[in-house]
Amino acid sequence: QRMRSIKDIDVKDKLILVRNDLNVPLAEGAITDDTRILASLPTIIHMRTEGAKAIVLCSHLGRPKGVDPKLSLAPVAERISSSLGIPCPLVELEKLAEAIDSVKEGDTSPVFLLENTRFYPEETKNDPAFAEKLAKAAGRPFDVFVNDAFGTAHRAHASTEGVTKFISPSVSGFLLAKELEYLDGAVNNGERPMAAIVGGSKVSSKITVLEALLDKCDKVVIGGGMVFTFLKAKGLSVGSSMAEDDFVETAKAVMAKAEASGKQLILPSDIVVADAFSADANTQVVPATAIPDGWMGLDNGPEATKEISAALADCKTVIWNGPMGVFEFDAFAKGTFAIVDVLEEITAKGACTIIGGGDSVAAVEKSGKADKMSHISTGGGASLELLEGKVLPGVAALADKEDVPPAPASASSPERLRAEVEAQ
Repeated sequence: QRMRSIKDIDVKDKLILVRNDLNVPLAEGAITDDTRILASLPTIIHMRTEGAKAIVLCSHLGRPKGVDPKLSLAPVAERISSSLGIPCPLVELEKLAEAIDSVKEGDTSPVFLLENTRFYPEETKNDPAFAEKLAKAAGRPFDVFVNDAFGTAHRAHASTEGVTKFISPSVSGFLLAKELEYLDGAVNNGERPMAAIVGGSKVSSKITVLEALLDKCDKVVIGGGMVFTFLKAKGLSVGSSMAEDDFVETAKAVMAKAEASGKQLILPSDIVVADAFSADANTQVVPATAIPDGWMGLDNGPEATKEISAALADCKTVIWNGPMGVFEFDAFAKGTFAIVDVLEEITAKGACTIIGGGDSVAAVEKSGKADKMSHISTGGGASLELLEGKVLPGVAALADKEDVPPAPASASSPERLRAEVEAQ
């Protein structure tokens, strides 16, 4: 999906609107995970370094129904301010022009954060009038729009897609470009052998991405609750494990497709089962072919882990979306964390490992090995839709690279230095 990047354009003296994904978790008004804030900083720093006139950030937080003080972006503005070491005032949309006009002479590339875009119902409706209001909120049209919000790129909202009709150029930030480079690039051009690990509780929520990855990958590992729909499709008893009867035929079709195309579809050979969905339930390890009545599968067994590790050992590209078990409970976390360990090993040997959003990201972060992976996606639904091969509206709205005014040479380049010397 070709698009213009912030690197392609000159931002000096430009008034810039940036759509970030600052939808961070809060507990009693305090930020509990600032990953998305930190991921947004490189684009902001680049624009300030290159001399932008003013930078206005916008984002949603949660799903408010109208104005909700508990979902104010005030804590986010404070964290951005402390991270950049400059003020980052939180401004209401209607007061932005006044705030920008009050910037003092000599203030270089000030940064503002607009209040939660979803305080306006028109945002999620992609209302054209609201999109135009946002595009002109500074008292005049913004010179540049930057979409750096991969986590919402699958939504056609006013602040992700609508504003691009009123601001030109509209380009990607570093984070959005990086997400597309890894996720889209790996699926379509990844080095082989390529494997996908697809976990999670339901076949119904993952069937589209599962089929798409089966087309692209040499090996597909099935994990989590969706395993039991596949075991049921093979005619096996699954005890009281979660299984979707409506998707048994779908699972049969996936297995038949894998066999016909010569792809390796890997299901666990043994299962950790429990007599209740509880952290302190009684457990035992049983073959996948012999799950007893009244017991539910909640994790992969040790033999399954060995087989999966062996299958991934020679892979050059691995995409992981969804855990192997209920890793939130220590008793059922070994299968998931074993995947983290093997991905750490093959990454160190040069493989490209991509953690494609959702609970698998939480698992890697809980393991303390997030920095050992090639890439961890900041998107949940956006990651899934991209892996499914869908075009993301927030990406499609960014124009192609052709006919873009080039950015000047960077401040550190020989060309820039030579020009400055000759001008003296």
